[in-house]
Amino acid sequence: MIELRHLRALTLLRETGSMVRAAERLHLTQSALSHLFREMEERHDQALFVRKSRPLRFTSAGLRLLQLADEVMPRVKLAQRDLVRLASGQAGRLNIAIECHSCYQWLMPTLDHYRDNWPEVELDLSSGFHFAPLPALVRGDLDLVVTSNPDPELKGIHYQPLFSFEMCLAVSRKHPLAEKSWVAPQDLAGEVQITYPVERERLDIFQHFLDPAGVEPAEIRTAELTVMMVQLAASGRGVCALPNWALHEYLQKGFIAQLRLGEKGLWSTLYAAVREEMLEQAFLEDFLHTARETSFADLKGIRAAN
Repeated sequence: MIELRHLRALTLLRETGSMVRAAERLHLTQSALSHLFREMEERHDQALFVRKSRPLRFTSAGLRLLQLADEVMPRVKLAQRDLVRLASGQAGRLNIAIECHSCYQWLMPTLDHYRDNWPEVELDLSSGFHFAPLPALVRGDLDLVVTSNPDPELKGIHYQPLFSFEMCLAVSRKHPLAEKSWVAPQDLAGEVQITYPVERERLDIFQHFLDPAGVEPAEIRTAELTVMMVQLAASGRGVCALPNWALHEYLQKGFIAQLRLGEKGLWSTLYAAVREEMLEQAFLEDFLHTARETSFADLKGIRAAN
């Protein structure tokens, strides 16, 4: 018998190319996922993929099951969503604010998918640059805030992890730091730091890297658009810290060099902040699901949040 959970596990293994990453996405231990695949192979009396192959290589049996998954899983998801909509029987409002422009890279495709599935939900989107989004969420002016800086002092707010990502430093390819693979806070003491125009306590580069080390950049320069920040860094007019997925395109084109912040890297988690009373709203639950699915399909270098 072929089960949906087996097809789901196999498709995630294909997407991630890694047993570890697939297990994270399924919220399983690697041991539990290995057991699931052994169960599938024993059931079908043949291997589904070649262990320790790089890149991961599927057998003919594995490819046939993946073909079935590609045919069946989208229809199952659509039916599940339709049943939820029928059960909820209601329209709604999602007034969303985001705290970084780089989020548009995954948020806009998410909104496109979501509009197709929930046309009756009124969607609105604003940047959180020029006001404090989380207090506005508490007041009811907003319905969802995308943030990497949860405020534990605010009551009645639930922070739903979306994914974890690495903050990296973009520098000109001619910059003296470009030869390094990672930088220490002291390496940035004489640099112009290019940031989004928000308070420094809301920026990971200060909150989790420079400030704890007591390091102050030579100057802070702001730009509202990610592409402007990268352009300034590429032309040698400063350095900027951005999520790894936001830098991927520019790195592939050779516009910049990318360095880790610290030897082990600086990782952060992106959250969807919502009021607790909205958690059981079907249209909100499906938005969160769509956001996670779209992010892992479109973004490079992210991983499941713990």
